[in-house]
Parts: sequence; structure tokens; C-alpha cells
Amino acid sequence: QVKLVESGGGLVQAGGSLRLSCAASGSTFRNNAFGWYRQPTGKQREFIAGIYYNSLTTYPDSVKGRFTISRDNAKNTVYLEMNSLKPEDTAVYFCNIIPPGSWGQGTQVTVSS
Repeated sequence: QVKLVESGGGLVQAGGSLRLSCAASGSTFRNNAFGWYRQPTGKQREFIAGIYYNSLTTYPDSVKGRFTISRDNAKNTVYLEMNSLKPEDTAVYFCNIIPPGSWGQGTQVTVSS
């Protein structure tokens, strides 16, 4: 079982950037696919980025071109680089395996206009 801890959230102005990190425990890190998900207050959680064991990535149109997911197998860490942030990106951001297992605490990202 992989345990995941997200970090790097915060308050940023519209147009700014943030990088989120997801530290994973477990010896099978390199064999797992990982995703970033987000949940705005009062809304459903949504998938926003995925990276597979071969480093292929996938994004929905809502973040494509602005967000970049990456992984460092040596550090057991998954990253989400977020650029050109918009107020509608405000949410709690979570990382998880694909398909998702248990959810962690997430990290809050707030984008002010």
C-alpha cells in the first residue's frame, strides 16, 4: 500500500505559479501510476493530471497547457507545476495512485483575483 503526503499549496494571485509535491512511501513507487485531483468547496473531486510508470502524462482540457505533472522515482515524489493560475483553480489538491485508493489530507490552493 502506498501512503501519500501532499504539500506546497498556498495563496497566490491570479496568473501566478505554484508547485505541489506528493511524497510517497512504499517500494513499488516506480510501478505505480499517479494522479493529481482537486476538489473545490462544495463540488465533486476531479482528476486533473496523471503520469504513468513510463512517464506518459494526461490532462483534461481545463488544465492542459498550464499544469505539468512529473515524477522523480529516486525521491518517490510526484510533482504538479501549476502556471497561469486562475481563481477557478482554487481547491484542495490531492495526489493518489491511479485508480485512486485512500485519500490523504490534500493541500489547499487559493488563487485570488
